[in-house]
Formats: sequence, C-alpha cells, structure tokens
Amino acid sequence: MISRAWGKAVVEEIRQRTDAGNLDNISRTVLYERFFRNHPEIKWPFLASLVSRNAGYNMCDLEGEWLSRSIVPHYRNLLFLTYERANWLIFSDAYPQLLLYEKSKEAGKPLFSLLPLFNVSAFMQKEWIAFWQKGDEERLWTSLIINEQHLIQKPVIEHPVYRRRVFLSMPYRLQNWLHFSTVLFPSLNGEIYGFSVHGFRKVQNRILLGRRLAWLLFQSPYAKAFDEFSRVIPHTGSRHDYEQYVYPNQRREPELLRLIYPLVQHGRPSLPDWSRKTKNLQAYYHKLTVPRNINLTNWYHHKELQLQLGILLQELIFKDKNGWKKER
Repeated sequence: MISRAWGKAVVEEIRQRTDAGNLDNISRTVLYERFFRNHPEIKWPFLASLVSRNAGYNMCDLEGEWLSRSIVPHYRNLLFLTYERANWLIFSDAYPQLLLYEKSKEAGKPLFSLLPLFNVSAFMQKEWIAFWQKGDEERLWTSLIINEQHLIQKPVIEHPVYRRRVFLSMPYRLQNWLHFSTVLFPSLNGEIYGFSVHGFRKVQNRILLGRRLAWLLFQSPYAKAFDEFSRVIPHTGSRHDYEQYVYPNQRREPELLRLIYPLVQHGRPSLPDWSRKTKNLQAYYHKLTVPRNINLTNWYHHKELQLQLGILLQELIFKDKNGWKKER
C-alpha cells in the first residue's frame, strides 16, 4: 500500500521535475536521453530525444539563411509555436510516466496507480502495468508512440488555428509534397538515415513513422552509429551538429536555438482521455514493414539543393523576399 502522504510527495516531486525540464527543445532532448542512459530497458526516451533533435533543427531552420528569405516572419513564428506546442505537450505527458517508473524501481514495487493524477491515459496505465509484469520492451515503446500521437491530435493537429493556418496552408502543403517532412538520424561518418511521413495530419501515419524510426534506432544494423552520434554530439538545435560531418569542408555558422527563441509559457489544456473513445488499438501492433531505402544521404543533398533552387526561383518570379506570398 502507498501512504497518502508519501504518494502526495512523489506526485509533487514529479510535477516539479517535469515543469523544470519542460523549458524548451534543448532541455527536453537532454532529459529524454539522460533517462534512457539511466534506464536502458525503457527505449522510447531515446527515440524521443532523436526526434526532438529533429524538431530543434526545424525550429532553427525557420530563422536560417534560406527559410527566412522565403517565409514571412509571422508565419515562421506560428510554425515554431506548432513544433514547440506539440513537443511541450508530449513531454508534459510522457516525462511523469518515466519518472514514476523510476520511482517504482527505487521502491521495488509498481506505483502506476498514481498515473491518473498526471492525467495519463487509461491505455498507458494498462501498458505500464503489463510492462512491469512481462518486460516487453518493444510493446512499451510502441504503446508510447501510439499514446503520444493520439495525445497531440486534437490540441495541435486538429486545433482550429493550427489546422487552418499551418496544416492547410500553402507552405506546409508544399513542404509535405516535396517530402521535407522527414525525420533524420545522422552518424559521425556523414551518412544520414531516416524515414518520411506522408499525410502528417493522420494519426495512423505518424504512428507508422514512429514505429519505423524505432526499428531503425533499436533493431537495424545502424543502431550503434546513432548511439555513438548521440553520445558524442551535444544538441544545440542547429543542423551544424551533423552537417559538419555531411559537408566536412564547408564552413557554416550554426544557428543556436537558445540564441534565437525565447522561452514559451504554456498552459496545459483540459484534455479528455483519448483512449476512452478510440477502438482497434491492437491494430497498431501489427508486423512492421520497413522500406528498403533508409540511407537518405544522397536524398538529403538533393533536397537541400531543391529547396534552395525553389526559393531562388520564388524570389525571381515574385520579386519578393518576404514570403510565399506578399503580405497585404
């Protein structure tokens, strides 16, 4: 049995640690990886750290040389807030789960009865209990992928403002069509691996992407290369973190995320438990098929050139360096 006073103290400590760690993209990335290093049987935080690195790269890109010439400032800020909001929500939900697992290990008994106090879905409450009993690592990381993508569906993907001004906007649709919506895992030898997501607004597509990325990170022949990169290279938010190996002879000034963006104050909305009305969740655990083309190094070179040429063409046609269309 858990005494009320002790349980209350644990909950308060976890809330404080979560709030302190959920400051920005850098802090989230660091804490995800740190948790994985301390508890390597819980694989999802390492996946979350590398996906969070990609979010940081995308944030910095918005104020980099090329996109700042192509997208108007207010829209760049909205795109940044979209990345920031989604990642803040995921951390605010997932990190208490991780810390409660850590407390359970320390106590030598499961403390998952406290999960409802953090508004964690009933789905994840059952999955943590199952993991404690059976230790199925792949089942747990898949469950956390399912949970996080359902978690952000309504407050971010389907939110009226983000939906209309981001996900249905011309710049986003053009980016989606050109397959720039790709998560990349770099290595110290300059090779880049990853997968793209098509139809990002559909939760099942994002879950499939997450499962493929988890396979790449934990089960593919390249797993050690990603682990080495993550251990060696601190996350700054800049693509220079890995482009220094992709383009070793090319000098580039890194855009450091914390020098670009101020801290954002968030409020957690009152969210219903997504799992109460979602059916057929077992379908997400089906046998995974992985595309053959996972080395994206040549693709990356091509897409960077394509993006730059597209922006130059845009400037030539519209003679306007402020954005995808002139502001009225």
